[in-house]
Amino acid sequence: MFDAFRNLWKVGDIRKRILVTLLMLVIYRLGSHVPAPGVNIAVLGEYFDRMRGSVLGLFDMFVGGNLSRATIFALGIMPYISASIILQILGSTIPFYQRLSKEGEEGRRKMTQHIRYLTVGIAIIQSTSFSIFLQNLSVGGVPVLPDSTLFVKFAIIVTMTAGTIFLMWLGELITEKGIGNGVSLLIMMSILARIPSQLIRFYQMLMAGAKSWIFGFLTIVFAVAVIAAVVFVTQAQRRIPVQYAKRVKGRKVYGGQSTHLPLNVNTAGVIPIIFAQSALMIVPTFAGFFKGQIWADWIVNVLSPSGFLYNALFVILIIMFAYVYTAIVLNPQELAGNLKKYGGFIPGIRPGRTTAEYIDRTIARITLPGATFFAVIAVLPVIFTAKFNLPFYFGGTSIIIVVGVALDTARQLESQLLMRHYDGFMKKGRIRGRRR
Repeated sequence: MFDAFRNLWKVGDIRKRILVTLLMLVIYRLGSHVPAPGVNIAVLGEYFDRMRGSVLGLFDMFVGGNLSRATIFALGIMPYISASIILQILGSTIPFYQRLSKEGEEGRRKMTQHIRYLTVGIAIIQSTSFSIFLQNLSVGGVPVLPDSTLFVKFAIIVTMTAGTIFLMWLGELITEKGIGNGVSLLIMMSILARIPSQLIRFYQMLMAGAKSWIFGFLTIVFAVAVIAAVVFVTQAQRRIPVQYAKRVKGRKVYGGQSTHLPLNVNTAGVIPIIFAQSALMIVPTFAGFFKGQIWADWIVNVLSPSGFLYNALFVILIIMFAYVYTAIVLNPQELAGNLKKYGGFIPGIRPGRTTAEYIDRTIARITLPGATFFAVIAVLPVIFTAKFNLPFYFGGTSIIIVVGVALDTARQLESQLLMRHYDGFMKKGRIRGRRR
């Protein structure tokens, strides 16, 4: 492994890509400390401490705490993610975008342009809503936005929208000239940025005797076990054998080889968890604005993240959204059509509609255990954190994102090494990029 890291640094092109990636991430972290104009950051931070576990707290986790500090990157890269998901859904439902998705490089370029335009629109809407929210917010009688003039609100909208556009450019630059997916790396960096301070608080609790060292050791074992399980399931595949028929052209024989159609156990990734959390947080967050009224307090108590009803609904919604998103991403008819087009077939299954039905049944079977596992991973840490009063949120969403992005980046680095005839990170590794 250490030889592989040395080889990465030896190759000039890889070294340049790594340095570009690190430089872009450093710029992102520096910008995360530049506040938007006119905001009382101390009062806003106090409010977000109270709102931990709400939609705002969830959003703040994905943007690395930038929202609670009202920085120029307060919206993070989330408007770009939302735009990408919306265009992806439209690509499977609207005929115009279906045609674009089939036009190759030119179609992808147009889709990317539409995603950028939609990102700017979403960022303007979100920044405008956030400025109005700040104008009406006060904690203990102290306003978060002391000077709520039209100019100050316009400055907040412009700076936060510009921050999102800059992050969008930064992510695309990393993807093009760096290593890994730029947008995913920015999200991972936002999540990891909060870990050092949380670990320091946990260490201070151990030193002060608030928690025992045995408890600390068991917590580390639990965290490692969860991460290992997430890695295992993220890498898991159901491989459907595919045989290609032999074709004779002139004196040459084409095809005849055997391969497989890989179907990931967790095709939807972290998207179902994000959707489920957002859906469950909307109602109690809205009720929180009417604190003191009987119905509002009842909703907040019933849908508490540590309550049974919340976690039961959470599991059900994750499984439901996993099926919905998988159906959007994977089209069995299209997969069967591509196999038939290139002379491929699944042994024992008729080409065409029968193959599509077989693939659809297989996807339905592997989606359930994959979605159930990630639902358990998402729920267990919430219960663990609430029951043992940890000073950090060891959440399933953040783990799945960090593990997925880390594995993808490692695969790309290893591919760069193998292209230049170097060994990978592990001689007997399980990174999918080097499997035969």
